[in-house]
Formats: sequence, structure tokens, C-alpha cells
Amino acid sequence: MELAGSGAPDPERARDSASFVAAMQDLKDWSGLTYRELTSRAETVGDVLPRSTVANMLARTTLPREELVAAFVRACGVGPGETEAWLRVRKELTRRERPEPADGVEGASRSEPQERAEPEPSPRGPRRRLVAAAVAVLVVGVAAAAAVVLAKGDADDGAQPRAVTGPAPGPVQIRLVHSGLCLAEQGGRSGQLYQQPCSERSNPEFSLKRLGADWRLETLHATFGWGCTGVQEKSTEIGAPVEDQECGKRGTAEAFRLEPVGTPLRGFRLRPLHSDLCAGVEKATEREGEDIRQLACTDDAGGQLFSFDRRSAGGAGQ
Repeated sequence: MELAGSGAPDPERARDSASFVAAMQDLKDWSGLTYRELTSRAETVGDVLPRSTVANMLARTTLPREELVAAFVRACGVGPGETEAWLRVRKELTRRERPEPADGVEGASRSEPQERAEPEPSPRGPRRRLVAAAVAVLVVGVAAAAAVVLAKGDADDGAQPRAVTGPAPGPVQIRLVHSGLCLAEQGGRSGQLYQQPCSERSNPEFSLKRLGADWRLETLHATFGWGCTGVQEKSTEIGAPVEDQECGKRGTAEAFRLEPVGTPLRGFRLRPLHSDLCAGVEKATEREGEDIRQLACTDDAGGQLFSFDRRSAGGAGQ
């Protein structure tokens, strides 16, 4: 199937992620361009499209990032209107393949709260809140200073359990307390975050930045450079993916309230400001490779508690 008037493959035929990627492969074949030529054509209009990135996109069955789809389609030689068609289909597939909210769960379709101020697109110059913000900062600061309570880690095999560490500006590893695993991407080819074994070589590197009483999770990706963690497309739905993308496009969906839980302290909830839900792993599974999603906050906070372990400054946070 072709786009009317151009002869290029039509993305409208795609019914899922795999068929969308297959349509992208058809578009490359239609263009007759090599990976090297696609990269060169992208550079001439200011896009970044490394050859290895194109090969990775076409070899997988998950949706590529929006900016990569746009750069790829432009490099293949289609016009602006056709580029918009590809981006629209990608967005529709993203929404269609998202898990449905659980029946009876309140807040799954709440609108974005109007009283919250959106953070600035730049990591510099955050906005401050009013008196309640100052109080919240003090509460989080005291909790962080006192975070010496032992959390579940490697205690089952006789090793010393790991302590929960509170948030502070600078480079961190973000660890799920229940599993002892850390936030990272899988193979570095997608913005989706998963729980993976903690490593100094994890991709991306994380750094915490203050936004008044709240926080931004900035990232430094080995391929894509600087970005921010947030909820996909500002979704307020339960089950929406938590992912890394460029900063500034998702407003309060890429800012978080870090809420201490337990006395003594057990960990911190990671709550997107736009929805006030909780980031975490469904059913508190401890399996490696489980994805991080926006979930309904639970009383026991199972799979929803995080520790912000300090790491040496060498990437994110510089």
C-alpha cells in the first residue's frame, strides 16, 4: 500500500509495532538508500541518525522514538505531510498498545492538575513553590539524612543488606528496594526503563536535579545524549510506561515528588506530578528485565519503593 501521490509505502497499513517497523523497512527499500546515505542526508538538514541506530531500529519489533522516526522518514525522501502521517500512526499505535487501566481503579483518567506549575524545559532555573514547598523540602532533607535503615537487598544469601539512601542533587543509581535492581534501559536502544542489575556502566546515567520541593531525573545516554525521565506522552493512565526522552516536552510528566515511606524509613515513592500515581514494577516481581510503569499507589508500596544511591560524578550531573 502506498501514500497517495508519492509512491512511498503507507504507514496506515501498520496494525502493531512490528508491522510499523516493517513499513519503515519498506520505506528504506523504496528510497534505495544505504545506511551511510541515510545518515548523510539526515545530517544535511540537522538531524542525527547514526547508521547503527538505523540498523537497530529496523532489526527490532518495538516502536522507535518519535524523533528517530521523523529523522528516518525525512532522510528517506518523503515530504512534510507524509512525515506527519508516520508520526501520527506511531502515536496511535503507542496509545493502542498501552495496557488498559484496571477496572474500578480511580484516577486512571484524571486530567492534569492545573494548580501545579510546570518545570522549565531547561535543567537550569527551576520554579519554586510557596510555603508548603519549603516544608516539603525540609521533610525530604531530614528523611534523606536519616536514611540509614536497612532495606531488603542481598540478606537472603547472608550478605550485608543495603541501606536506603535519600535523594540529593547529583549523580545517582536509582535502585528498587524490593529487588535490589536498578533503573536502566535494555540494550540502550529504547527509552523504556526496566529493572536491571546495578552497574557503573548502566545506560543511561542518572542525576537528580531539584525543582523546588520536587525533582527531575536527568539522564545521560551513551547514544542520544542528555534527556529526562518521564511518563510516556504525559499519560495519566495506570500502566503507562516510564521512559527517557528529550527534556521539556512532557511538562509535569517529567517531574517527580519523592515521598518517604515508613517509620523507620523503608524507601521513597517516585510520584509523577501530573498524575500523582506511583512508578514501580507490577506485582513487585524481582525478575530482571521487568519494565517500569506508572501504577496505582498501594498501601504496602510493594514494588514501588526506591533508593537513590550515590555514584561518582563522571557523566550525568556534570
